[in-house]
Amino acid sequence: MQTKGQKKELVKELADKLKDSKAVVFSDYKGLQVKDLTALRKELREAGVELKVLKKTLINLALKDAGIEADVKKMEGQIALAVSSEDEVVAAKIIAKAAKANENLKIVGGILGVKELSAAEVNALAKLPSKEELLAKFVGSINAPVSGFVNVLAGNLRGLMNVLKAVADAK
Repeated sequence: MQTKGQKKELVKELADKLKDSKAVVFSDYKGLQVKDLTALRKELREAGVELKVLKKTLINLALKDAGIEADVKKMEGQIALAVSSEDEVVAAKIIAKAAKANENLKIVGGILGVKELSAAEVNALAKLPSKEELLAKFVGSINAPVSGFVNVLAGNLRGLMNVLKAVADAK
């Protein structure tokens, strides 16, 4: 049993993490085996996401302290929250993948910035490409006209070289 002081410290620590976070995913882990939860924690940790399991009351207090209007008590089941401070999509992707593999894990909501998200919105967020993929597509789309222009110029030079070679072969 935790003392009131320990609970206050937990709430303060979680509120600080929530203020610095880009995204939070709430999931119901009721019925999930310990080995599955441990594997999920490990995968999330490797991606820079922290999974916290606290009482709903403490989570609500931390959300209030962080200035986020969300009510965890309305969510069903035992709530675990994955706090991502680096990437907006990675926590949603990992938990959605784990939820497909294990029926006892369900996404029940989330937070993006300070906006509360429904479970459907979090699942839609999980389907988005990662930041690196989006940047790669962006760079590719910027590079496409340049490489096309280079190919056009090279084609003219190739044509000139072929004409000159044909003239040289004719003589």
